[in-house]
Amino acid sequence: MKNARYLPLLLCLSWGGQAVAETPIDLSHPAAPTAHIDISNIKGDVTITAWDRNEVHVGGELGNGAVPLTIEGSDNNLSIKVQAQGQNGWFNWGSDKAMSSTKLDVSVPRGASLKVSVVSAPLSVDGIDGGDIEVNSVSGRVRIDARTPMLHVVTVSGNVAFSGQAKQAKLQTVSGDILAPSLGHTVDLQTVSGHIQAGGGPWQQLSLSTVSGDVQLSGGLAAGGTMSLDSMSGDLQLQFPASLSSSVHAATFSGDLRSDFGTPKQPEHGPGSTLDTVAGGGDGKISIETFSGDLRIRKQD
Repeated sequence: MKNARYLPLLLCLSWGGQAVAETPIDLSHPAAPTAHIDISNIKGDVTITAWDRNEVHVGGELGNGAVPLTIEGSDNNLSIKVQAQGQNGWFNWGSDKAMSSTKLDVSVPRGASLKVSVVSAPLSVDGIDGGDIEVNSVSGRVRIDARTPMLHVVTVSGNVAFSGQAKQAKLQTVSGDILAPSLGHTVDLQTVSGHIQAGGGPWQQLSLSTVSGDVQLSGGLAAGGTMSLDSMSGDLQLQFPASLSSSVHAATFSGDLRSDFGTPKQPEHGPGSTLDTVAGGGDGKISIETFSGDLRIRKQD
């Protein structure tokens, strides 16, 4: 019985696997139709789905090593936080080594406002209609399909994908990509190396900044609206409707500049190009600057 010596070890591993099995979650709490709900998870998955009930329900599985989960607060303000046992400090940083992954399936009233904090937990939000959404993430991807007056997402390396409608949106990443084709009248987009693909409008105010990430932007400008875009080495591809009414100033230090609105000018000596033109009645103001990134300004078909 050459393999008999391994049997105690296998039994220990089997028993250990049972000991660290996740704990099923089944919690409910009454909630106001427009409740503010604070949710945090260190690692695992967070899925938030809106429903037509004045109640918050949490399902899923609680990771081994986590403090027993509760829903705390009043009907108007609720808190759901996954915390490691015996850990203190800001957001339980480093607690992921002390516990296994937790899966949260959270159902909330359709008009609720959300504040979600995750570290390496992917986040999905579906069906919110009317409440604000605020997300802070480190490495987990963020996917949101909602109608919200205010959307604010900050992530380090996780990608951000937004669909639905957001009247005001502020999306910030370091290396994560941003995909947001339906942004409303006030927009702030920032990335270091992530790719940005965004659209929407008509924009009353739009600000966009990238270091090395490429940008594809498509949309219109509201009457009297302003846009400010800058890039270090990332390429910018911008599409505006033929009916655009705005002054347009664009400048590149060494990047290539091409435009369907006006004719760029190049200096006699040295690289770079500039464009100063007026489209339509010139009601708005657009300012674009790049260092070494190429710039394309196109009319939409």
